[in-house]
Amino acid sequence: MQQSLNPWITSPGTETSEEERLDAHLPPAAVISAPLKGMVEPDTADRLATRTMTGSAALWIIGAHGGAGESRIADLLGARATDHCWPVLNDGSEPRALLVCRADMRGLTAARSALTQWVSGAAPKADLLGLAILADAPGKTPKALRDFSAIVGGGAPRLWTLPWVEAWRLGNDTAPPREFQRFITDIANLAADTSNTAP
Repeated sequence: MQQSLNPWITSPGTETSEEERLDAHLPPAAVISAPLKGMVEPDTADRLATRTMTGSAALWIIGAHGGAGESRIADLLGARATDHCWPVLNDGSEPRALLVCRADMRGLTAARSALTQWVSGAAPKADLLGLAILADAPGKTPKALRDFSAIVGGGAPRLWTLPWVEAWRLGNDTAPPREFQRFITDIANLAADTSNTAP
């Protein structure tokens, strides 16, 4: 059977490399900066709780699950942890927040549910800066988890993937590695940007 070129996919006489053909089929990157109308809310069991916070903070850190690294990131950024809850502020203002999770299947699934909750409008209003995914073990992250991280991160305004720090596991408070320094700078710039509030 002879196969002809599909004119909707390729044009006759056009030579493209394998890499260009693969890139041509990738969907454009998602740009989500606020809840979207029509998104389906996650099941109640998969939602993060809501908690009214006392005091104030320039940035609130939301752990998508236990062991997400919420306290460590809050300490690094001089922010406040929410204990795995969406923050609601007493004064009614919209809190600036960062979602964090571990790079294992449980953590990524929890982050996906939290992002779905936020983007569907089922979470309290928050200026979500993005998602930080912390390595769950030393060494290279398996490809399946890297791929899933990219998919989950596509539902956040921004994505940071951060490496394992063995010294922290042993209780040594050494200076954070280069990737964390860039992350800290990024977050400081975003937290200081008053024009970054969600509509």
